[in-house]
Amino acid sequence: MADTFTAFVIEDADGKPKGGFKPLSLTDLPDHDVLVEVAFSTLNYKDGLAVSGKGRIARKLPMVAGIDLAGTVVESRSADWKAGDKVIVNGWGLSETQWGGYSRFQRVKPEWLTRLPDVFSPEEAMGIGTAGYTAALCVDALEDWGAIQPGGKEVLVTGAAGGVGSVAVALLAKAGYPVTASTGRPETHEYLSGLGATGFIDRAALQEKGPPLQKERWAGGVDSVGGITLVNALSQTVWGGAIAACGLAGSADLPGTVLPHILRSVTLIGVDSVAAPAARRERAWARLARDLDKDHLKAMYTVEPMSKLPELAGQILAGKVRGRVVIDVTA
Repeated sequence: MADTFTAFVIEDADGKPKGGFKPLSLTDLPDHDVLVEVAFSTLNYKDGLAVSGKGRIARKLPMVAGIDLAGTVVESRSADWKAGDKVIVNGWGLSETQWGGYSRFQRVKPEWLTRLPDVFSPEEAMGIGTAGYTAALCVDALEDWGAIQPGGKEVLVTGAAGGVGSVAVALLAKAGYPVTASTGRPETHEYLSGLGATGFIDRAALQEKGPPLQKERWAGGVDSVGGITLVNALSQTVWGGAIAACGLAGSADLPGTVLPHILRSVTLIGVDSVAAPAARRERAWARLARDLDKDHLKAMYTVEPMSKLPELAGQILAGKVRGRVVIDVTA
């Protein structure tokens, strides 16, 4: 085991968060019960904000960034985990209040760990990451609500070429739902068709202010954009339909009215992946293991070295990243 290793650490610089690479040792890590040797992490929109310093994601400093990790248990003081176990951590405050995955080693609490499904390698699990796991939570939520039916009316996925959107398209299509993908990048249509999208709507059409009740179209949807996009999606949802909202890549605002909810019984389902209980996490990962085609998964992600994090953070914030980015923390 290396005496020192490199991590991406956010520190205070004249009252502002600033990230950079820094050597750490095992003694620097938090005193949690399970030591994990990290193989891969991911780059999510939240990571882009944290790495760039454009968002105050880290609520205490210093902070090792990275909201995901996949690796192998090295040491454990918990009876639930032993050395050699392959594990995943998604959320649980990593990169916000708890040290995260951009580090060769990390100590975590045993209750944060999810067992890596046998069908996935650590790299593939991070190809899914928080974004894909969140997409699975959204699909589970829509099915539980009963708003969507295989072969029925269209299901909308906003931000479709992003991490959440890509996995949502693939999972919904696999389950037999007709998926309409919203994206502002026509060059991604072939990619999204390959994942199972059967229709497209330009994201600009969902960014124009419209009446509070619009023509009914969507049985349901997965939204990672927020703002006027979410308002329009709700306004276009059929009676009794539902939108699962999990992100704010466009805006945290919700500048709409209650009319879709009280006149069409449209439901807005909030989906949080950070503090989701273990049972929901296990169900979501079971869906991913069962329904996410390996060829589709391979098409969704690229692997990049941790050394490129600052550059990659700028790209994801500018909307220039398609699908998922896996971070090799050893490079």
